[in-house]
Amino acid sequence: MAPANGKKRILIVEDDESISLGLRMNLEAEGYDVEVAADGDEGLALAAEGAADLVILDVMLPKTNGFEVVRHLRSKGSTVPVIMLSARGAEMDKVMGLELGAEDYITKPFGLAELLARVKAVLRRDGLSRKHVEAVVHAGELLIDSGTRQVVRGGVAVDLTATEFDVLWCLVEAQGRVLSREEILSRVWGAGHHGTLRTIDNFLLQLRSKLEKDSAEPEHLLTVRGVGYRFKV
Repeated sequence: MAPANGKKRILIVEDDESISLGLRMNLEAEGYDVEVAADGDEGLALAAEGAADLVILDVMLPKTNGFEVVRHLRSKGSTVPVIMLSARGAEMDKVMGLELGAEDYITKPFGLAELLARVKAVLRRDGLSRKHVEAVVHAGELLIDSGTRQVVRGGVAVDLTATEFDVLWCLVEAQGRVLSREEILSRVWGAGHHGTLRTIDNFLLQLRSKLEKDSAEPEHLLTVRGVGYRFKV
């Protein structure tokens, strides 16, 4: 639910008061409504209310860490976009955050201009993805509806995160054409994103585990060795 003033509402979950204060001041100066939580439990409770348009979430939090917050939100069906913050720059931490359903991951220390740009990009992408587009694709047991952003397999709804659906629809829209990892990264996360190509591989693994009868022998989400991926209807 958007605030009555029409502004986008951002929830910051960060236990470092100096960081959360700095983020709050700058985001409010950009025209956002901002709410702050100082630990994972408080952040989860506020995010679960569904009022936020975006969550900026630290990984290392008291009580409940950021990974568990994202895991819980996605398990309850929340699609609120999440940008994770962490002083830990290990690639596996980034992969874990994205696999759990975060839209982006920024390593501390970060430049304010970069973070603001990422916030705008995620909100813009989320807004575009919520526009109703009349496009339904049938592929074997799969029914993929870009208007409702729902996927049904064999008559049973499949829970996908917002980013998992974006990656899937990116391939579906290509209509059988092979997309390189770079193309998928650029189309889904934006040209200025600093993600790794392994991110795409991990999202494809996740999608295959949810959508294919046999993830080891996929029928629809195909790898084209040395090139990239394609979706076969």
